[in-house]
Amino acid sequence: MSEDSKVRQIGVGGLELTKEDKEMVNRVLDSNRLSYGPMSKTFEAEFAKVHDSKFALFTNSGTSSLHIAIAALKERGGWQDGDEVIVPSVTFVATSNVVIHNNLKPVFADVEPNTFNINPKEIEKHITERTRAIMPVHLLGLPADMDPIMKLAKKHNLKVIEDSAETMFAKYKGKMVGSFGDVGCFSTYVAHYIVTGVGGINTTSDRDLAVRLRSLMNHGRDAIYISIDDDNTTDKGKLHEIISKRFSFVTLGHSFRATEMEAALGLSQLRRKDAIIKRRKEIAAKYAQGLSDLSEHIQLQETPSDRDNVYMLFGIVYKGGDKTELVDFLEENGIETRDLLPLINQPVYVKMFGNLENKYPVAKMLNHSGFYIGCHQYLTDKDIDYVISKFHEFFRG
Repeated sequence: MSEDSKVRQIGVGGLELTKEDKEMVNRVLDSNRLSYGPMSKTFEAEFAKVHDSKFALFTNSGTSSLHIAIAALKERGGWQDGDEVIVPSVTFVATSNVVIHNNLKPVFADVEPNTFNINPKEIEKHITERTRAIMPVHLLGLPADMDPIMKLAKKHNLKVIEDSAETMFAKYKGKMVGSFGDVGCFSTYVAHYIVTGVGGINTTSDRDLAVRLRSLMNHGRDAIYISIDDDNTTDKGKLHEIISKRFSFVTLGHSFRATEMEAALGLSQLRRKDAIIKRRKEIAAKYAQGLSDLSEHIQLQETPSDRDNVYMLFGIVYKGGDKTELVDFLEENGIETRDLLPLINQPVYVKMFGNLENKYPVAKMLNHSGFYIGCHQYLTDKDIDYVISKFHEFFRG
């Protein structure tokens, strides 16, 4: 097939490792140190600082970060199996899967039709005597409406876990995502702002919670010995204590650790975060301007004036109902799409919870009409113009 006959491919994500990225990884390889060490510690410290938190912990996935966040709060709070965590009815399946994996019950709340984030007005109606936490999700790069969520949490003595897998470096009323609740959870998987191959991050300013999280991601090991450097001391008393506890496991944990190589990629990309976010915002602005004359056909995610949108992805709702024909047209023309994170209609959830969609009308509408396209920094202006032209071509037809 000739180059001219190939369909242009516009993916939802991309990756182009820079010279600096590769140099950072090579520094790790040259050090002969792959387990938790100086690169991971530096990455965690810088990420925590950027997100207005005292602590950050680098795990092997955003899902792992969510899992141990719930596990740590359940353990410390004495939650019982079957207790409830309120989650949005539109989000990636991992958000509620980790609740179930911790032997808790996800309770769904409907979302806002303009931002696609959890609707604070829908949360309180689902709070019961068994509710223990709220898990707002900052969807597609846009922070959820955190003030009313935090007020509800305080009123009902609930914990807050921020699922910020899709939103880094964004502020709500001047404060960074991941710093509102008891713990924030981020992802560095493919198509995210920082891509380490696999990876996740917990943020918290609660020292006790940070210790519990660190233990849980390391098989539940006693926090006295987490890194192979921890027994490097000339204090004989301290050394003897470490030796006695070095193989002591105090809780039921997991192997959720990442390596120094992933941390190196994360640290390198973290240090160019401003350029990454600037380009994503530029692309989103071009999309919004180029599609503005199609407002009778499509709805774009709305960004309230009190928060940033850092556009991990670009969300769209087809006002004509079923999006299938539009999505198929875009895909046939090389424009990759994804459903707008349908959850309650997933086959496994229908099997577990029954048919829920009619109870959540906004989620139902988004499940059938919502999708997203790529908004990553590797797209060119030519790519953006092409995408816009194909939307116009579809609606002209």
